[in-house]
Amino acid sequence: MTHSTEGAVGPGKIQTIAMLAGLLESVERGFQRTDADGYRRLAERLRTELADITPDDQLRQVLAASPAAAEIYENLHYAHAGLCLRPMDAAVRAEKAAAELISRVRSDAPGRA
Repeated sequence: MTHSTEGAVGPGKIQTIAMLAGLLESVERGFQRTDADGYRRLAERLRTELADITPDDQLRQVLAASPAAAEIYENLHYAHAGLCLRPMDAAVRAEKAAAELISRVRSDAPGRA
């Protein structure tokens, strides 16, 4: 029986992802400059590295440090994981706030008693 490492994040891969994520974050924050083609190549390379992997603690740390990389990861895995890296409490607060706003708008609508 062979042991599959598909989806595993090995030390070399996590280093590559961390380096690319750090560079992307630098560009996003304006610390590094690049043209549109360079940005696209960087994002595509990171996307390639993030495809078909399962997050472990090390990857979660990298993604927590790089919102841009986390967004790429979530976009890649949205079909089966949704916005899995977004803090749940923030999502719940946003949903409650939206429900309260909708309720207020409905009760303030003309023709309502």
